[in-house]
Amino acid sequence: MAQLNSLVSAQPQPNGQHHSNPFSLEGKLALVTGGGTGIGLEIARCMSLAGATVIITGRREAVLQEAVADLGSSVHYLTNDVCELDQLDGLVNHIEASYGPIDILVNNAGVNMKKPALEVTDAEFNRIIQTNLNAVFALTRACARHMVARKSGVILMISSMAAYYGIDRVVAYAASKSAVEGMVKVLASEFSKDNVRVNAIAPGFIETEMSRTAMNSDPDRRDRAMRRTPMGKFGQPQDIGHAAVFLASEAARYITGASLPVDGGNSIGF
Repeated sequence: MAQLNSLVSAQPQPNGQHHSNPFSLEGKLALVTGGGTGIGLEIARCMSLAGATVIITGRREAVLQEAVADLGSSVHYLTNDVCELDQLDGLVNHIEASYGPIDILVNNAGVNMKKPALEVTDAEFNRIIQTNLNAVFALTRACARHMVARKSGVILMISSMAAYYGIDRVVAYAASKSAVEGMVKVLASEFSKDNVRVNAIAPGFIETEMSRTAMNSDPDRRDRAMRRTPMGKFGQPQDIGHAAVFLASEAARYITGASLPVDGGNSIGF
């Protein structure tokens, strides 16, 4: 036991950091896509409160400006459309030159579409895949090049219950999120030797303005989701934000390749 204890105590701290609080993100720079509203906004808020400097991106500048005004001086914005894949290397290079090394990437930007599978066109399917999968990979690759070279970094994907079980009328969305789950495992396997961790968060049914609109227009789906959730309530965006802070922090330094459901038990409910 003494030998084990000495081995554990001799383990070097990544980046030479010795935070008394392993959940702190002090001194870190985080990039959160789709950070102007909903879950992305709360991830940005929680990471900022944990001490990080946060860059949020999105397509609508007015929304981003409002978010930054709400979140405070440690949060900045850049207007960007993640679907423009050829712009993402430039985005990352600009952030690194202007703000410093990106320590944390949160691939939050995404779109959904509820439609019977037989009615989904190729163009509609490809639009979802472009945003939720192709853009996620392209931005991850751009950030990971720097992280791997520095031997340090955290990449977080946003998955979904749609990757865990079959939800009707979201075939393109489910395909994209299932692919993201596979990407997490492969990238974690490839990047671990360079001290870059890759994990996913799978939100359950979370109360946002977008989800409330969707659920209220489909009461049957809303009721089925509630019945399947053992905790008997929908989650709040900050529940995802807190999980993101944990997975990005030194407290999770031995976690990679994982998908964490934050769902009130929905994924195991009956």
